[in-house]
Amino acid sequence: METSGLKKNITILIHILTWMLIGLLLFVLSPIWSGVSRPTEFWIKQGLEFSSLIGIFYFNYFFLIKRTLFSNKTKLFLLINLLLGFAYVGLLILYDEYVGMQEIMHKVFRPNIPYVPKPRNYYWDITNLLIFYMSVGISTSIAAVQKWQGDEKIRLKLEKEKTNSELSYLKAQINPHFFFNTLNNIYSLTNIDVEKAKAALLKLSRMMRYVLYETEKNQTLLSKELDFIHDYIELMQMRLSKKVKLDILLPDKVEEAEIAPMLLLPFIENCFKHGISSQQESNIFISLEKRGNELHLETKNHIFKSSENTPEGEASGIGLINTQRRLDLLYPGKYTLTIDKMNRENEYRVHLILKIK
Repeated sequence: METSGLKKNITILIHILTWMLIGLLLFVLSPIWSGVSRPTEFWIKQGLEFSSLIGIFYFNYFFLIKRTLFSNKTKLFLLINLLLGFAYVGLLILYDEYVGMQEIMHKVFRPNIPYVPKPRNYYWDITNLLIFYMSVGISTSIAAVQKWQGDEKIRLKLEKEKTNSELSYLKAQINPHFFFNTLNNIYSLTNIDVEKAKAALLKLSRMMRYVLYETEKNQTLLSKELDFIHDYIELMQMRLSKKVKLDILLPDKVEEAEIAPMLLLPFIENCFKHGISSQQESNIFISLEKRGNELHLETKNHIFKSSENTPEGEASGIGLINTQRRLDLLYPGKYTLTIDKMNRENEYRVHLILKIK
């Protein structure tokens, strides 16, 4: 509130100083510099011109522009200002005729020559008309720029709110999606080894603490994300048969950086979701490496169709779709995602290059 009030006061001060400078240069100093003393009638006319220009400036700025130009009534805006311009010049002509300005100024500049009425010189009237429309143009330009800035500010605010809402929605979908699949894995494990299932539940508990606290933040440490991925893969290994061969290349330690939480998991989760078969040998390759300020994630897995009667088979695959959308929102122009699922080896290959700080 204080900042807004200060900005408003500064704006008012700028307007006052600008008009004072214009009035001083054009309507006071310019006539004085000619070296001829001007009569009272002349200064009254100068004041009339100056006050009229200020009046039309703020009439346009605060009233006319908003109700016509910004309301798609351009013709009405032009017509009103055209009429006001001629009314302005007409008022000055009437004033000159009323006080006899031509004779007064003749006596000032040619006191020794008898006054002879002459036709009016419309050069000064055209000049005054152009100055009038210059005032209109300046007020219109300022109002238009301010409106554009205001609209842009509102647009950016709405876009930010939309982005934040969309990110919250996407994260809300990813987290239950991961939790649902992991619980299904543990459920399957209970039929094989109860002790392993208990150990898996403890590991899942630690992972869910990460999900609960870290995903509330916009950024988390890369080391925490890496620990989470380690836990996830170890959890998946508990239910794998000997037919599944894993080639996991994850660093034990990594140079610290910040990353959006749970951004990488859906790619890794996808390997275990679609790359495992109970009847055929399966190969899963996962590699994560930080090179400078780039994070490289590569995954490969054979493509197997999940059983349609399992929760995994019924899942819509929203994890990968949402992750790509999160990448667009959080890292625009800072990532390269290559997905190859049409190859002779029938593999689903992912290569993500992400620029992180």
